Parts: sequence; structure tokens; C-alpha cells
Amino acid sequence: MGLLEAIGNLLTLNELAVLAMFLTFIFLLFRGVPVAYALVGVSLIFALVAEILLDPHRSTFKDIIDFDRIGIDYRRLAAISGRIFGSTVKNPVLVALPMFIFMGLMLDQSGVAQRMMQSMQKLFGGLRGGLSLTVLLIGIILAASTGVIGASVTLLGVMALPSMMAQNYSRPIATGTIASAGTLGILIPPSIMLVIMSDQLAISLGDLFMGALFPGLILGALYIVFIVVYGLISPSSMPPPEKSEHVGWPVVKEVLLAVVPPMFLILLVLGSIFAGVATPTEASGLGALGATLLALFNGKLNYKVLKEVSRSTLNTSGYIVGIFLAANFFAFILRRYGGDEIVQHMVLSTFENPYMIVVFILFIVFLLGFLLDWIEITIIIMPLMLPIISGLELAVPGYDVVRDPSIVWFAILVAVTLQTSFLTPPVGFALFYLKGVCPPGITLGHIYRGVVPFVALQLLGLFIVFEFPALVTWLPSVAYGN
Repeated sequence: MGLLEAIGNLLTLNELAVLAMFLTFIFLLFRGVPVAYALVGVSLIFALVAEILLDPHRSTFKDIIDFDRIGIDYRRLAAISGRIFGSTVKNPVLVALPMFIFMGLMLDQSGVAQRMMQSMQKLFGGLRGGLSLTVLLIGIILAASTGVIGASVTLLGVMALPSMMAQNYSRPIATGTIASAGTLGILIPPSIMLVIMSDQLAISLGDLFMGALFPGLILGALYIVFIVVYGLISPSSMPPPEKSEHVGWPVVKEVLLAVVPPMFLILLVLGSIFAGVATPTEASGLGALGATLLALFNGKLNYKVLKEVSRSTLNTSGYIVGIFLAANFFAFILRRYGGDEIVQHMVLSTFENPYMIVVFILFIVFLLGFLLDWIEITIIIMPLMLPIISGLELAVPGYDVVRDPSIVWFAILVAVTLQTSFLTPPVGFALFYLKGVCPPGITLGHIYRGVVPFVALQLLGLFIVFEFPALVTWLPSVAYGN
């Protein structure tokens, strides 16, 4: 009893509850419990506990120990499910998720990516580092079509890694290139992470899509420059092929026929959003239809492909929605304890400089990226940080057009930070996606060494976006200003 009273003198009941929720959740994760089950289980247990802690007759820590009278309002507990499930089912923004997933999977099954890989290999394959450049360029295109890290990394690994190994590429540089190119899918629109961020932060999805475009292209450009320079410094790491095909008009024509259709589809989807012709939800349906037509024109559309793509879309969407509901439940119970006020007080008390507070939040997000998927971080952490960022006096230009420019800028910074954490050893998610499709001769050590320079480039890109917020807000301001 003395220990309990001592803890009670140091922490309030709400602080104890919030700390206990987080520690219990992390403990269950390390015990191997699936994330959704851990979120829901912890939430249910603490929802019952909350009915005791929030009882006005139990205002002190000592009162919890007195279980002579416990009154639980089950109607209030039942209302929780209605609020969470009701808000999810009625949310029009989330309708875009399965459509964008279907679009990416259909482009994968339609053979578009394989065709791009084969044609661009003929165009760049004769150059030193040509295969790496091909992987990066296709990674940028796939990022703008799939929006799913696992799909992009796996597809690039299956398509490119055998060719790179056959051409005697350095294993670290080959695996690092593939992993980093695949993670661009989390940032370059139409990213499904940005869709959920838009919902959680109550900001325009069009703003996020336009705001993420330049940072994503900057990261892609940094990767390309690195590959070119590294090829000059270490020629043996990326040797050219012994025999290369002559690059003439037939090869250029083949590349154009392979690249133009998916690029046109991506421009159609994003252009319709940027021009204000279609909402993001409507544009996602347009993308799904366009990807299906591309598969039809390539002769790849049949009942088997349609069934497989629909099944995979259902599985992926179900996984995301399941985590979405579980994380919403966790966040709802956390807020019942006053967890948002506690977290805000903790963060705001660290630094006085508002930009240092943003850096501190990004550091927390970076660390959480080692343990949690982006879905849980987006749903649990982002709403907690929203009042903090809104209250800071940040000089982010909105050009009198963009609503909540500091929130849009912060969301893109978090997206870049998560992309960095997914690449960082030892537990970056992208690294394990790639290891799952690697041939036996490639170890995690090769992958770890390969991603180190790309992580440095990610941090450089994050610094650029942090120092120049206009890279995020200028394009939305131009679109809405016109």
C-alpha cells in the first residue's frame, strides 16, 4: 500500500491511466500479440477501468482501492462503439482507400510495371548505374500509382534484384536502391497514408496531395543524383553490362509506349483533383477504372486477374480498416482519460522555441516508426499533436489561400519522417518486405549497409522541407488561387 500511495503522490490518476495504457500496449506488442488485438484489448480493459476512475466520488488515488461501491454505466460504454463505427462508415474520404489500392494492384497485375522495367532497362541498361536509375524512376512511377510501401518494395525486388545480381551489382547498393525507391509510395500522391492523415487532421486531401508532390520529387531527385555520383566514385559497385543494346528510335518508342499510359493515368487522377474537377474520392474511382482499362488494352484482364485483384483489395482494405477501428478505439479511450492534455503538456514543456517543439514531435514519430505501422501512428498520435501545432506561432506561408498551412506542412514532415523510419535499421518495415523476396545470397546485413546513404538522403530531404515550408504550401496556393 505504501508503494501505491507513493506513486499516487507523484502522478495524478489520469497520468497513471495514460502511462499504463501505453506501457500495456507496448508490452503486448513485444509479446507478439497482433497490433489490432492489442489495441482493442487494452482499450476494452481500460474502458471498464475508466468508469471507475472517472467516477466523481473517486477523485483521488486512494479512492480506487475502495471497491465497496462500483457503479458502471454500461450505456456509456455501448455509445463508444456507435461513435467509432458510425464515424468510420459515414466517412466519405475513406471510400478512396479501396479505390486507390485497387488501382495500384491492377496496374501491378496488368503487366504495366514489368513492361516499364524491360523497356527502361534497354534504354538505361548500357550506362554505369543504369539499372539503379531504372529502379528509381520506376519506383517514382509506382509510388504515384500504388501508394502502398509493401507492394512497391516487393514488386521492385522481384523485378529488379535478379537483373542487378546477374550484372554483378554490389549487393548493398542494389538492395538499398530498391528499398528506398519502394518507400516513396508513402509520400508521393495518391498516398493512402495522406488520405488517412487528411481525415484525422480535418484538412483538405487536395492540399496534402499537392503539398507532398515537391518533397516526394525532391527525394527522388536526391536518390538519382546519389546514384550518378556513386557510380563515378565506385565504378565496380555498378558495372555496365558486357553487352548492351543499341539505343535507337525503336527502344525510345518502346519506352514511351510503356511509360506514357500509366503516367497519363496518374496525371488524370491527380490533375482532376488539382484542377478541382473531381474530389479525391471521385478521382480514386477514375483511377481504378483507368487501371482496369490499361489491363484490358494490355491483354491481361480476365476473370482470374479481376478476382485476384479484388480479393487482394478486400484483404488490404480490411486490414487497414481493422487497424483504423482498433486505433480509433484506443485513441477514444485515451482521450477519456484526458490523455490529449497530458501529452500536450509534456510536449510543450520540453522547449520554448516552437520549431524545436516540432523537431521533438518528429523525433517521437521517428522512434514510434520502429514499433508501429503508419496507420496506428497516424490515428493515435496525429490528433494528439494537432492542438499543439495549431497553437504554435509557426511562420508557414499560406499565401492567403491555403487553410491551416502549418498543419499541412506538419503532416508532410511527419510523412517524410515515417518514410525515414521505415528505412532505418534494425527494424525498418521496408527492409523486411525486401528480405522476404531476396535470393538466399543476400542477407539483412547487405540490406542494412545499403540503406544507410539513403537514410542520410532522407534526413537531408526532411531538413530541406523543414527549412523551406513553401515547398509544401506553394502548389496548393497556386491551384486554389487560380
